[in-house]
Amino acid sequence: MKSAMKIFLMIQALITSVSAFAPSMNKVQASFKPQPLHLKDENMTPEEREIAVEKATKAMTAFSNTYIKNTGTKYCQDMSIPAVVIKGLAEHKVTLGAPLCPCRYYEDKEKEAKDGYWNCPCVPMRERHECHCMLFLTEDNDFVGEETEITVEEVNKHAGGMSM
Repeated sequence: MKSAMKIFLMIQALITSVSAFAPSMNKVQASFKPQPLHLKDENMTPEEREIAVEKATKAMTAFSNTYIKNTGTKYCQDMSIPAVVIKGLAEHKVTLGAPLCPCRYYEDKEKEAKDGYWNCPCVPMRERHECHCMLFLTEDNDFVGEETEITVEEVNKHAGGMSM
């Protein structure tokens, strides 16, 4: 899990640092007025949220296993990578109502979730089989493993107590 979390944090840091160097982003950020979030889980008790996340984790695990079979892709050789991504998708399913890609930075997650472009499977994955999260890998990817299935227990084990 440590390596998956390190990779996840490195990706987040990279996205943040790239944004800092983009001149046009500075104008966007200066004019950005944060909107209040209307999260789907804001009125849930901690117990209800835990149950919802577990249910969403099961659903996203089943979806991922089915999508792997339908597309002929495989999981990463380090199974903590797909576990953390699946857990992130489940968290977003509960908080946003959609499996928004957890590997990207968004100014407005709710807007992105409604837009659908980055909802899993994202448009780049559907159109070109390019999954930047390393959840669905093609044979030509250096990190592709042999696994085409992951269990909910493996997701929970590798993702640990991760929460968005």
